[in-house]
Amino acid sequence: MAFMEADAHAAIADALRRRDLAALKVVLDGGTPGEIARLLGREDSSDRAVLYRVLPTATARAVFEELEPEMRVELFRGLRDEDTVRFFEELDPDDRAQLVDELPAAVARQLMNSLSPHEREITAPILGYPKRSIGRYMSPELVELSPRLTIGDALSHVRHRNADAETVYVLPVIDDQRKVVGIIGLRELVMGRADVLVGDVMEPARLIVHALDDAEEAARRIIDSRVLAAPVVNGEERLLGLVTVDDAFRIQEEAEDEDAARQGAAEPLRRPYLSTGVIGLVRSRVVWLLALAVSALLTVQVLGYFEDALEKVVTLALFVPLLTGTAGNTGAQAATTVTRALATGEVRPSDALLVLWREVRVGAVLGGLLGLLGFGLASLVFGVPLGGVIGLTLFAICTLAAAVGGVMPMIARLVRADPAVFSTPFISTFCDATSLVIYFLIATWILAI
Repeated sequence: MAFMEADAHAAIADALRRRDLAALKVVLDGGTPGEIARLLGREDSSDRAVLYRVLPTATARAVFEELEPEMRVELFRGLRDEDTVRFFEELDPDDRAQLVDELPAAVARQLMNSLSPHEREITAPILGYPKRSIGRYMSPELVELSPRLTIGDALSHVRHRNADAETVYVLPVIDDQRKVVGIIGLRELVMGRADVLVGDVMEPARLIVHALDDAEEAARRIIDSRVLAAPVVNGEERLLGLVTVDDAFRIQEEAEDEDAARQGAAEPLRRPYLSTGVIGLVRSRVVWLLALAVSALLTVQVLGYFEDALEKVVTLALFVPLLTGTAGNTGAQAATTVTRALATGEVRPSDALLVLWREVRVGAVLGGLLGLLGFGLASLVFGVPLGGVIGLTLFAICTLAAAVGGVMPMIARLVRADPAVFSTPFISTFCDATSLVIYFLIATWILAI
C-alpha cells in the first residue's frame, strides 16, 4: 500500500503541525499495524505519542507489538500518566513482562503496583523466569479443558472464556494435576457432536515446551512443528501457559537480527534506523571496532617478527592482503554455515568433532583448488619457488580457517555464549594472524631466507 511510504507521511506532517487529531485518525485508519509502526519510527517522541493516542485500542495494541523494545519504552514515556496506566493494564501479560524488562526499575515497580490484583497475579510469575527463557514469552491467559467434558460443554466454556484468552484455536486438555494429556482444536469443538467427550476426540500434544527452555530454541521447535501454539509446563509437567506461533516468529526474528548485527561487528539497533541518533549508531559500533582494533595488533606483531624476511624478499608483501583476506573469508563462511545449523537444530554442540572433521575436508578441497590456481599464476609472474609458497600457503590457511570457523560457534554454544559473537569478527582476526605465520614459515623454508 502506498499509504505509508508516500502520501500519508506528508498528510500526517501537515496534520501534526495543525494538531488536527481528526485528520490524523483518518490517515492512520488506512494503515496496517506494521505500516503504522514504521511511520511512528520516523517521528520524534512527542509526535509519536500524539499519533499513538488517536489509534483505536485494538489497533494500538497490534501496533505496540510491532515496535522495537526501545521504541516501546520511549512511547510509554511520551504518554500521559493516565494513558500509560490504562494501556499497561490492557497489555497481554507476556507483552507486559517484556516491557518491564526495558523500563527503569522505579517506573516498572510503579506500573506493576498500578495493576489490578488479577493482572498483577498473572504477570508476576512470568517475571520470575530468566529473560532468555520461553517462560518470559508465554501467555497464562488460556482456556484449558478437562477430558471429561462433553464437546457441547467445552464449547460453552470456550465461549465464556474467549475474551480472556490469547488464543482459542489450540486448547490444551489437562488432568486433575494440570498435566497436559492432549490437545484439541477449535474446529473439532465446532464440528463435533455435542454429546461426545473431549477425551475421545483430543489428540496427543505434538509439542510441549518447558518454561526454562531457551526462548530461541523453543521458538524454532514451535515453528518447525507447524503448530499454532505450544503448551508451556513447569518442572513438574504442570501447565503454565501457551506460546503462540506469532510469538515464536517474533523471537526468531529478533534472534536473527541480533546475529546478523554481531556477525557484522556491531550491536543490534533496538529501534528503526532513522529514529536512532548518531550517538546511538556510534555506540552500537564503537565497542566492537575498538575490540577488533586491539586484536588486530596481533597481526602487526606478526609482521614485525618477520620483518627481516620481508626485507630480503619484498615481493612477499604483495600477497599479504590476498592471503589474509582468503583466510578470513574461508573462516567466516564456515562460521556462518555452522551458526545457522546450530540455530536450526541441524547440529548440536556434541557434534563438534564431526563438524571439525567435515570442515577440515571442506577447507582442504577449497585450499587445494585455490592453491593450484595461486601456484600457476604466481609461478608465471614471479617464478616457481614463490608460486610454491603461495600454493602451499593457500592450501594450509584454507584448511585451518575452515576448521576454526566451523568449531568456534560450537565452542561458544558449549560455554553458553552467543555463537554469532565468535563467528565473523574474531575468526577473521584470528585467521589474519595465523595465515601470516603460516605464510612466512613456508616462505622461509622454501626460499631459504
